[in-house]
Amino acid sequence: MTYKSDDEIQSEVMSQLAGDLRLNKGEIGVTVKKGVVTLAGIVDTYAKKLAAQKDAHRVPCVLDVANDIEVEITGSLQRTDSEIAQAIRHALEWNLLVPSDRIHSTITNGWVTLEGNVEYYSERADAERAVTPLQGVRGVANNILVSTSVEPERVKLLIEDVLERRAGREAKRIEVSVDEGNVTLTGAVKSWDEKKSILGAVGHLPGVRMIHDHLYIDPYLALL
Repeated sequence: MTYKSDDEIQSEVMSQLAGDLRLNKGEIGVTVKKGVVTLAGIVDTYAKKLAAQKDAHRVPCVLDVANDIEVEITGSLQRTDSEIAQAIRHALEWNLLVPSDRIHSTITNGWVTLEGNVEYYSERADAERAVTPLQGVRGVANNILVSTSVEPERVKLLIEDVLERRAGREAKRIEVSVDEGNVTLTGAVKSWDEKKSILGAVGHLPGVRMIHDHLYIDPYLALL
């Protein structure tokens, strides 16, 4: 349920963007309809595009974000696909959280596709985070697969246990469903930080292949 008007949400999202030192003033436009935020504009790095998206999600009562920001890389930020590929390999090899030998990349005009097999969803997410800020990257398609033999029932029990320990009574507001390692989380949380904590904890559990995030921020929970 939306507790703020679209104008209020728009104003708060714009304030978040204005306070983000990674972004230039006025380069991103914001429209809101029934709690759904649309971001538009042109930035010079993929990292900026994702930063704006995260800024919007931090605002309470934002239901969804449509990120229509375009990435146009010019001048000294331009890199050839070969240079990007080398930078990606170095980034993966230097990241201790990522099994670099099991991950491969393909780069076409700055668009990166990651492929391979890992044991944990967190490794899949960490690989994407490692390459996102690299110069010359225009976008990332994460096609890395998570291989697991953990039974879905066991995965569900592990997730529910984590939620009880980390989210306390809020866990009762979160519904968990698991289908062949594909986890769907649905329900209300009181803040962006709580949402990140829950998603991070679930991503480190064995047997989680993919997380479908249907959690939404309800600021009124913080008052209870």
